[in-house]
Amino acid sequence: MADVTYYGADWCVDCRRSKAQMDSLGIKYEEKNVEQEAAYAVEAESISGRKNIPVIVFTDGEFLVEPSNAALEEALAKRNLIG
Repeated sequence: MADVTYYGADWCVDCRRSKAQMDSLGIKYEEKNVEQEAAYAVEAESISGRKNIPVIVFTDGEFLVEPSNAALEEALAKRNLIG
């Protein structure tokens, strides 16, 4: 099961950065590409209330929108997803 749900798009610089960070940390995530599936864009906006991506949702229901690397790492560590 994925630890995180990631909403993003390949053209988005912040999305690529967050995705690369999660990859480097070995985070298991479900990817929902908002460019390939319009319903995912609607889902992401309904979660965050904004059109900005990436939206990163944790299993506890909390989420981040366009997080910095430090904020994402802090959120992952808080949930014991990284060492």
